[in-house]
Amino acid sequence: MGHLPNTLLAFVARFSIAAVFWKSGQTKIEGLAIDIVSGEFTLGWPRLSDNAVFLFKEEYQLPLLPPELGATLAALGEHILPLFILLGLATRLSALGLLGMTLVIQLFVYPDAYATHGTWAAVLLYLMAHGPGQLSIDAWIAKRHPV
Repeated sequence: MGHLPNTLLAFVARFSIAAVFWKSGQTKIEGLAIDIVSGEFTLGWPRLSDNAVFLFKEEYQLPLLPPELGATLAALGEHILPLFILLGLATRLSALGLLGMTLVIQLFVYPDAYATHGTWAAVLLYLMAHGPGQLSIDAWIAKRHPV
C-alpha cells in the first residue's frame, strides 16, 4: 500500500471532498442543479433558496454574521471551492477555505458531528500537505512555470 501513487490518492480525495461540499451547496440554491453521478442537470441562474436563509436564521445562528450573508457565503464557498479542488486549481488554498468552513460547522452548527467533520478535515489536510497530484491544473502550471 505504501506504493500507491499520490496522484491516485489525491484525485480520490479531491473528487470525494468536492462532492460532499458541492452537494451541500446545491441544497442552498435554486435554479441550478448539477450532479454528474445521478445525471441531474438543470442549467439556469442560481439564486439563494428561502430554505437556506431560514436555516441560517433559525437553526445555525452563527455569531457575528447576519443570516442572509452567512447563507450567501456558504453557498458560494460550497460551489466555488469544490470546483477548484476538483480541477486541482489553487488546491491547497481551496482546501484551507473548506477546512475553515468545516471548523465553523463543527464549532457553531453541529458540534456532535465530530466524526464526520474529522474525516473531512483529514482529507483536506492531506490535500494541503501533499497537493493535488499530477492530474491537476496546479501540476500543469508548475511544469510550465517552475519556481
